Amino acid sequence: MKNFKYILIALSLFAISCNDTSKKDTEITAENSSENSTDNKISDMSIYNLPSQWTTQDGNEIELKQLQGKVLVMVMIYTSCQAACPRLVADMRNIEKQIPENKKDGIQYVFVSIDPKTDTPERLTAFAKENEMEDAKWLFLRGSEDDTREFAAVLAVNYKQISPMDFSHSNIISVFNKAGELAHQQEGLGVNNKETVQAIIDLTK
Repeated sequence: MKNFKYILIALSLFAISCNDTSKKDTEITAENSSENSTDNKISDMSIYNLPSQWTTQDGNEIELKQLQGKVLVMVMIYTSCQAACPRLVADMRNIEKQIPENKKDGIQYVFVSIDPKTDTPERLTAFAKENEMEDAKWLFLRGSEDDTREFAAVLAVNYKQISPMDFSHSNIISVFNKAGELAHQQEGLGVNNKETVQAIIDLTK
């Protein structure tokens, strides 16, 4: 896969945010608060330096740093996609099924919308229900167009709107360690995900 030096360049464009959000996703923070309190050190290459604000499918406002302490498996999609995105969802589900039961609690699967205008919290909730992804391990996020574009740059995901309802976009699944550092990427649809699964398992240790 491509080297990860780009993430350092992208992150250097953003200031570190020290502000707390006024409303937090209780399902996430309840599980991560004890882990975050023991290790608050964030490297220059961590996505937790990003000051962007995100809305979950439940309508809660969060910052990425609230996910600290879990291995993150992230992909960028949009819910009205009829081609690549359903296959990316299937790939994420396939990866999750291969994780041993004793490792599952340490992993968060995150879908970031590239179409925040259409993908409201209500639409993300409906999408999660349609795909039987209503458990807390599945997190859907939408942000501002600027924050979405910046975050896509960090993941090396390219996307472009080609019609009012369609986007062309990269098909990349990214894995971050507990400190928010990019550790592995899988590119393509329906590819052999053995290395991705092993990377996730190794990062949960």
